[in-house]
Parts: sequence; C-alpha cells; structure tokens
Amino acid sequence: MKAMGPIPAWFSSSEDAQLRIGGWSADELIDRAGGTPLFAYDNNIVGSQIARFRSAMPDGLALHYAVKANSYSPLLRFLARYVEGFDIASSGELQLLKDADVDGLPISFAGPGKRDDEIERAIAAGVTLNVESEGEAERALAIAELVGRQPKIAIRVNPPFGIKGAGMKMGGLASQFGVDADRAAALVKRVIESGAEWRGLHIFAGSQVLAADALIEAQRATVALAGEIADAAGAEPPEVNLGGGCGIPYFPGEEPLDIIAVGAALSETFVDVADSLANTRFAMELGRWLVGEAGVYLTRIIDRKSSGGSTFLVTDGGLHHMLAASGNFGQVLRRNYPVAIASRFGCEPDEDVTVTGCLCTPLDLLADDVALPHAEPGDVVAVFCAGAYGLSASPQAFLSHPPAREMLV
Repeated sequence: MKAMGPIPAWFSSSEDAQLRIGGWSADELIDRAGGTPLFAYDNNIVGSQIARFRSAMPDGLALHYAVKANSYSPLLRFLARYVEGFDIASSGELQLLKDADVDGLPISFAGPGKRDDEIERAIAAGVTLNVESEGEAERALAIAELVGRQPKIAIRVNPPFGIKGAGMKMGGLASQFGVDADRAAALVKRVIESGAEWRGLHIFAGSQVLAADALIEAQRATVALAGEIADAAGAEPPEVNLGGGCGIPYFPGEEPLDIIAVGAALSETFVDVADSLANTRFAMELGRWLVGEAGVYLTRIIDRKSSGGSTFLVTDGGLHHMLAASGNFGQVLRRNYPVAIASRFGCEPDEDVTVTGCLCTPLDLLADDVALPHAEPGDVVAVFCAGAYGLSASPQAFLSHPPAREMLV
C-alpha cells in the first residue's frame, strides 16, 4: 500500500458518509451536470482563501489571479469581484477573459514566446506586456509604432536567486523567462526613452512553495532587487509584481503554507523599502493557492477487475482531464494525490486498489495501490486538489475521449 496526500481540511465526513461540495452531494452535482467526469469547484473555498490572504497580507498589496491555474469562465467572473487584476500567459487567455465579460481590471501578459499577433492584440487591448527579453521589447515597440498605440510595458526579471524547496524554480539559473537581473536596468531605460508607458517589474522566483521561511527570504530578496534595479535605472517602478509561489499540500507528509507568517514578514519588508520604491505599488499573483483546494474531480467507476493479485478500479476519467494526478506533470517520482470514494467518504478503508482512467496507456493512473473503502462499478471516485492545473493543464484531446464537465457551486 502507498500513502496518499492529505484531503483538504475544507472537506469533512458527514453522518451519511456522502462527500459534499458546496453543500451538495457528489451524486447531486453529477445529476445537475449531466454525468461524469466532472470538475466541481466550491466558490466558498475560493472566497475563504481570498479572505485569508487579505487578513494576512499588508494593506495595499494587490491580489492578481493567474488565469493559467484555472480558466473556467464562471470562476473568472467570480474572481473578478474580489481581485485587482488578472495575469495571462497567452492571447487565448485574453479571449477567455473577454468571453467571460470580465472588464475593468488590469491585465498583464507574461510568457517567453509571445507571437507578433499576440503582442499587437495585447497592445490594442491595453494589456501590460511583461517582456521577457530585449528582443521581445524591441518587437513590442516596433508593433506599437505600426499600430499607433502607446504600449504598456513591464520588465520581467530573471532573478539571481531561486526559492528553496520550490516545486518549480523560476530564478537563480539560466532561463527562457525574463531578462537577467544585471541587464534589467538598461532595458528599463530603453523602454522609458522609447515613449512607452513603463509599468514596472515582474520578478518571479519559484512556485508551489510550502516552507514559509523560504518564501519570506525570496520576497525580501525580490523587494531588494527591485530597489537595486530602480536605483540603477533612475526610475521608480509604478508596480512591482512579486509573483506568487504559495503552494498547497498534494502529497503525503506535506503541510499547508503558513500564510500568516508570510504576510507578517512581508509587512516588515515593506517598512524598509528603498527610497526608489517609496511610491511603488506591490502585487502578488496567485493561482494554485486560491483555487487548487476548491476543486474536486469526480469520475465514475465503470469496471472492477483483478489482475496478478491486484484490484483495479477503472473509471471513465483519466489523465486527459487530470494529468497532474497521474504523475505526468512534472513529478520526478510519482506520488498519490488525495482520493476518496464519494459515497463512502470518511469510512475506514478495507482494501488496497489501483484507480485508473479509461485511456489506452499504462500512464493513466489516478491512484496507485491505495487503501480505500470497497467500491463497485457505479460508485464515484473523488480526486482532490483539482481546482488548479487540472483541466487547464491536461491533454484533453488525447485519444479523443469526451471532455470533462465543469461546475462552480
């Protein structure tokens, strides 16, 4: 038997052993949606996370939502009521915001391979371009001149430090992301001299961090680096985006990030910023931490089989919807996400099983050799921590199976 990650504390067992999401049982949500597989997102959890952020962080710190985490349209509309901006990584995400009728909030666009047509569309829409290189900056300036618009440009900086224990390191190494820190000030000067509207700096050192001390250290270094760049450029940045980095527990032994400690330390950091940042607005962009624990992937068991002494529960879902749970989204060693049987939630396990998807590949594992209550075809498996980098980060066209449904409750 192999361990699973912790089920988020938001979900607790009830007297009837039914998993409830936003007050609805899994079966009720599936009936409303018209079947499985289904991603159900609890907006109460998202709202609670936003409230926790506001309570912990310094006054005036802007909260941006990273659309790449989850781009479901009703979720975007919900978030637009509570955040100060959106961060996108493609013109497709810009279109998703437009389709969701999300208007009036600042949008910034990061990513190392922006096409000319994407840059032109962003400039036309008034989006801030977080340029990742000198070459991209020159393309943006040339495109802006051709279309007769003043571009909004921020410099994404590749910092000379990473974050210890980050799930993905975005600093402290050669990278396709951002301009190396020692060249950032020169590029700031070039952007300002061009007549573009300089919007500031974007400094992102790593993601999926659970150690508060590591994130605190990185944020202090980020604010200091922003001051050094501002001093060297002789210009105060209107905004400094500190990136995100806040992680959630997925796997055995992981503990939640102490967001209160992070906020308290950031408050202290802001007390002693460089003079060149005295009027700068700071922002954090969060995705996973806001929505990851709010989502549950519900997939129905269609077959129960025995092979070589092992029991397999085969579901109608799989890695084409929930790649991360299969271990194929950046894991070096596969570990199990938290899973449960939705109609026996909180019941003691009585068998070891492997939960698979329906795809014709041995990679399609949703849970490998885990202890669960007995389940039969027709029962529903719940995969937790599915609110971020679930459907939006999965190969939905693989083998041409039907798409998953989504629902905000």
